[in-house]
Amino acid sequence: MSRPPQFEEHRYLGDKRTQVVHDLDDPDLDPAVIEELIAAETFVCFAPDTLAEARNRGYRPAPTRRERAAGLADG
Repeated sequence: MSRPPQFEEHRYLGDKRTQVVHDLDDPDLDPAVIEELIAAETFVCFAPDTLAEARNRGYRPAPTRRERAAGLADG
């Protein structure tokens, strides 16, 4: 998926409601998830824009499509 215009310079976008961070460069990322997140205005981006910084703030990576299909996704 291409990055939303307001996040062209960011790779990771967090959901404040679930404490999950989405990788905007993930080819399996459903664009509807990001569209809903932006519409709800419950997103956060990180500085520095790294997964390590997202984890430092208590966010966990969004489950992959494979993990969701296998039923391994958290809550």
